[in-house]
Amino acid sequence: MVIDGPSGPSDDFIPVIQPPTLTRIDDTSLLSVQQGAVFTTTVSQLANWARANSVWPALFGLACCAIEMMAMSASRWDIARFGAEAFRASPRQSDLMIVAGRLSTKMAPVLRQIYDQMPDPKWVISMGACASTGGVFNNYAIVQGVDQIVPVDIYVPGCPPTPDMLMYGFTMLQDKIKAGVPPASDLQLSGRGV
Repeated sequence: MVIDGPSGPSDDFIPVIQPPTLTRIDDTSLLSVQQGAVFTTTVSQLANWARANSVWPALFGLACCAIEMMAMSASRWDIARFGAEAFRASPRQSDLMIVAGRLSTKMAPVLRQIYDQMPDPKWVISMGACASTGGVFNNYAIVQGVDQIVPVDIYVPGCPPTPDMLMYGFTMLQDKIKAGVPPASDLQLSGRGV
């Protein structure tokens, strides 16, 4: 509906266009696409979607990377948007281990024990240069890559990586889960992986 000036249409008056408040079902662009549509999926795709959107990380901060991991769950980056706000202190309730920091040879058996206590399917993110390759600590006391102890799904580089980088690694893991890519532990058992 167009409203003209007080004395009718004029050249110096800009018309105001008021959108109609009620539209017919035929006029909406979304309903024509979705009206009568059928949503089909498989049980495995639905399970992968549910797994990807409800990942519960285990608390396993080892060094300075743990501060960045904690910041990822704070309000600025807010990993709760992705369904992973519940960091679990019990490995039996978590399905993602974020190894954040350098892993000493003395701590390696504890890491493996916690990994073994996690239920299947389980995933591992190696966060930082120290966890991925030993970083600047090229000596006998530091494990030169956490993949020597547990199979790793995603590597996040940096020293320390920012929470943005860890969020990107987390979304990469979600994409792998949604696509149905098995965890690295399953690939290792089948002989195709690490």
